Amino acid sequence: MNNKSNALKLIPVMFCFFAMGFVDLVGIATNYVKADLSLSDTEANIFPSMVFFWFLIFSVPTVMLMNRIVRKRTVLLSLIVTVLALVVPVISYSYVSMLISFSLLGIGNTLMQVSLNPLISNIVSGEKLASSLTLGQFVKAIASFVAPILAAWGAIQFSNWQVLFPIFTIFAIIAIIVLSTTSIEEKKIEGKISSFGECFALLGDKLILLSFFGIMCHVGIDVGTNVTAPKILIERLGMRLADAGYATSIYFLFRTIGCFSGAFILAKVSSKRFFIISVVMLALGMSGLFFADTKIVIYVCVALIGFGNSNVFSIIFSQALLHKPHKQNEVSGLMIMGLFGGTIFPLIMGIVSDAMLVQNGAVLVMIIGVLYLLFLTRQIKS
Repeated sequence: MNNKSNALKLIPVMFCFFAMGFVDLVGIATNYVKADLSLSDTEANIFPSMVFFWFLIFSVPTVMLMNRIVRKRTVLLSLIVTVLALVVPVISYSYVSMLISFSLLGIGNTLMQVSLNPLISNIVSGEKLASSLTLGQFVKAIASFVAPILAAWGAIQFSNWQVLFPIFTIFAIIAIIVLSTTSIEEKKIEGKISSFGECFALLGDKLILLSFFGIMCHVGIDVGTNVTAPKILIERLGMRLADAGYATSIYFLFRTIGCFSGAFILAKVSSKRFFIISVVMLALGMSGLFFADTKIVIYVCVALIGFGNSNVFSIIFSQALLHKPHKQNEVSGLMIMGLFGGTIFPLIMGIVSDAMLVQNGAVLVMIIGVLYLLFLTRQIKS
């Protein structure tokens, strides 16, 4: 009966993971805004940077907030901020309004990622944490996969790609309703609440620090691929944006497949072995993307990157949480702060690609992230 009850409690949490995936619309949205406003790569890549910048600023403060108002209420607050972010482009569409929208989206997603991942630990047992987080990433990836399709549909049918914003707003409101009506018992924090200094001091632990940089590389590759893949198709094959945007959907389709299969694979295969396989797929895909000049090969490379990157976050995150079981809120905050990589990577990618006048500059930056993950395989425990 208890297992059945916990399974039912996972349903509203998975609605929240779906809402968490709204942050990935920034990839395809960046390409549309760039075209609409005639921006350079460097100017356009400020949008994903604005989203992920807030992970650096608000991750640890969210831990302090979560320690006081509990995880569930923090998730509800994050959903409210996300709704506000999605409403802004509906009211006004301009460079400034999109900066505001993406900033709110980043703040809301920071609150959500810090609080939602550890909230699952109140529902499932420790040995199932990695597979449960992977299931959440699978649901999140569905939203990520749908965003480019909705944008292309809106652009073709209504000459308005922004239709995805009101559609996602409806789902965010549903998530607020189902989570607020679900009872989740949270473990009380033992001892005194950690200070900012004590939280950051956890980075002095080797595994926590390496995991932090691993998360940075994971999200840098994630955001970088869904921003750059359509540009590569446009640059090398002369495709129009509405068609090239499907490369982002392919990335998220295979990331979705990877998350779904990973939830089962991680229950049978060691985290270390699966992590190695995932990173090798990333390396193959990224190497191919550097040289590919036909649509099918580019799509295959994007698919390899999507599948390979699908379980990296869950494995690193769960390893860090289980490494410091009595500091899960603090560890969660630090790991989510690592999503700041979504700010650093696109900025550097934009600068390098503008300097080289080709998108291979952006691919080179992502390859550096893959090389770090190859190094990190030595630290992952079975």
